[in-house]
Amino acid sequence: MSQAEKLLPKAKKLLPVIFIMGPTASGKTSLAIDLVQNAIKNSSQSTFDGFEIISVDSTLVYTQLNIGSAKPDAQELLLAPHHLIDFIDPKDSYSVSQFFDDAHELIKAIHKRNKIPLLVGGTMLYFKALLNGIAEMPATDEKIRQNIQQRLKSNGIESLHLELAKVDPITADRLHVNDTQRITRALEVFDISGKPLSQWHKEQSEYEFPYSLLSIAVSPEERSMLHKRIETRFEQMLTKGFLQEIADLYYRGDLNLECPSMRSVGYRQYWQHMEGELTLNEAKEKAIIATRQLAKRQLTWLRSWPNVHWFDLSNKERKVACHNLIDKFVI
Repeated sequence: MSQAEKLLPKAKKLLPVIFIMGPTASGKTSLAIDLVQNAIKNSSQSTFDGFEIISVDSTLVYTQLNIGSAKPDAQELLLAPHHLIDFIDPKDSYSVSQFFDDAHELIKAIHKRNKIPLLVGGTMLYFKALLNGIAEMPATDEKIRQNIQQRLKSNGIESLHLELAKVDPITADRLHVNDTQRITRALEVFDISGKPLSQWHKEQSEYEFPYSLLSIAVSPEERSMLHKRIETRFEQMLTKGFLQEIADLYYRGDLNLECPSMRSVGYRQYWQHMEGELTLNEAKEKAIIATRQLAKRQLTWLRSWPNVHWFDLSNKERKVACHNLIDKFVI
């Protein structure tokens, strides 16, 4: 049985799933909470019993990363509980494969409750995995991983990139020489299996997203408006105590910039401040620039997304049109 067949619902008619995607600070969470609340108010008008939110965000999965990740606060979670947030310790990692499995299990469980899954976030690699599937990779081998980390420490990332180029030139060619996480993972896959990561991807089994999908992209039409929102959000995070959150994480003593959690935008720059590498002003400036760059990458992904509907939620007419489109999709 193929990967897609295992995930396919028993009903002949495909059940609905909604993706709400967009760059950081674009209003995705507010839209999702509005949908949950409106569904509660208008429950008699639909064949479904409302929505449940699945977070699609690689930073929100971590505990203690609250302010800098713009994690929904207690009031927002009371209005609309979120799945896949706040359950991974910052010292641990959470892979695309883990997300893929967790999200599919949640989608099935939400459908069993006669609700519609809203997958909300900006980690486009996660969305891409759900839409297109992922290669079945070999499980992590801790001894091999430690060996690679030792080689990294002794020889540096450029040496590992050269190693990768010898055994998997296709993957090495597409990875930046400073992409430590992906370079070490590609070497790990080869050391475990004897097969290049590029070959694993090539042999990926045929996969089709097993649900009826509505893809929505949320973003201001004007780039300057998005940049303003990013700056405003960052100021709000600082007011809420982001610096203390960074200090608490730093003084735990078991975290560093090798942890995926601490490489998240904002956290990385202020971690460098804690290390004495950046002043406070430099950390703030670099964090805002990095957030803008992240938003640009997210928008690049979205422009090539198939059958996506774009909405600027600051425009009242477009916001109404967005809600109307969703209503038509779910009724």
